[in-house]
Amino acid sequence: MTISLEICVDDLRGLQMANDAGVDRIELCSALDQGGRTPTPELIAQARQADVPIYAMIRPRGGDFVYSPDEIATMIASIQTMKSAGFAGVVFGVLTPQNTLDQATLQRLCQAARGLDITLHRAVDASVNPVDCVEIAQNLGIRRILTSGGAATAPEGMDTLRKMMRSAGGAVDIMAGSGITPATVTPVLQAGLRHVHASCRMPCTICKETHISQTAVDQLKQAIAQFQ
Repeated sequence: MTISLEICVDDLRGLQMANDAGVDRIELCSALDQGGRTPTPELIAQARQADVPIYAMIRPRGGDFVYSPDEIATMIASIQTMKSAGFAGVVFGVLTPQNTLDQATLQRLCQAARGLDITLHRAVDASVNPVDCVEIAQNLGIRRILTSGGAATAPEGMDTLRKMMRSAGGAVDIMAGSGITPATVTPVLQAGLRHVHASCRMPCTICKETHISQTAVDQLKQAIAQFQ
């Protein structure tokens, strides 16, 4: 039973820690407090040296997932940057004003990302029906969907996550994200999910901000290993 663990990071400390931990993938972002944005040039440069496969977030701003033509052009340019950096994949999502997946724009982004692995991110959780997104992703050749099942956290969205897995039939990996901790990962895995995404962030007693925690990473890896 193979279970993959992806860790999202938005600074150099987190990048180094996740890389040293030997997780399966790193989602490289900036501004995780905004849900993640396209990583900074400094992070991109440092991530080129990572041993772990890097998946770069392609998101020009925080807020909703309905983008203007100029923002789409920026996303396409960012995808080319990640290709040039030699990263394994990219992570993106686009909605229409009606909160359905913007299939035409996603097709453009997928074409720009040809040769890279693609993850459809939690824009699906803001859509009117996350389950409907599975077939669309498959038709576009998208390999995985990062989702909480339309709920605030993945543990709360388990019913929808199960439906998404059934719809995927193994053709698209359903990766549970949001609220994944050492305490919650086992029930998620017991439900049949085999791909999890976490930030492993904890409050810092010194600066009072949240940062990736080596303890949280180690405990999460241990919980997954015990389940396996």
